[in-house]
Amino acid sequence: MEKLSRRARMATCGAAVVAVAGGTFGAVSANASAPASAGAARSADVRSTGVTTSSHLTVDAAVKAARAALDAAEREGRRVTVAVVDRDGNTVVTLRGDGAGPQSYESAQRKAYTAVSWNAPTSELAGRLAQVPNLKDIPGTLFLAGGVPVAVKGAPVAGIGVAGAPTGDLDERFAAAGVAALSR
Repeated sequence: MEKLSRRARMATCGAAVVAVAGGTFGAVSANASAPASAGAARSADVRSTGVTTSSHLTVDAAVKAARAALDAAEREGRRVTVAVVDRDGNTVVTLRGDGAGPQSYESAQRKAYTAVSWNAPTSELAGRLAQVPNLKDIPGTLFLAGGVPVAVKGAPVAGIGVAGAPTGDLDERFAAAGVAALSR
């Protein structure tokens, strides 16, 4: 019998490992799809002390708020973009008004995200930058007036951001019109 070179032995060993691993994976895959035995654990109820419940704005409510904010801006002849984000900062709806600038899209989303993250209007948060200037370094935030939180029982459930009006005060007033629409 001829003796194999070191390279040949390594290649043969590697092939054997792949074959064994492949066979094991196939067995595990086949077993993973097999029905659970009677003694196997199924889902279990946990004590409610380890669980929390949160409220989220529905898509319909987000659209209603965004539309109200956009309508308020259009009544004053302003071209803006309105964004509504959920409690986690994910965009639910964005409405870009006719003629709104291209920068307004991202700015509206970031203002909404900032407002819901701190449960405060972004105009108020902009004032905090004097004490904590590195707040502005947090990704996704924008500390300019125009974002307002939507809260239920004091807890934030969404944020509305408006961008594109000549001043942040106007943006914030239009965003507040969106929040007010949710109370009707």
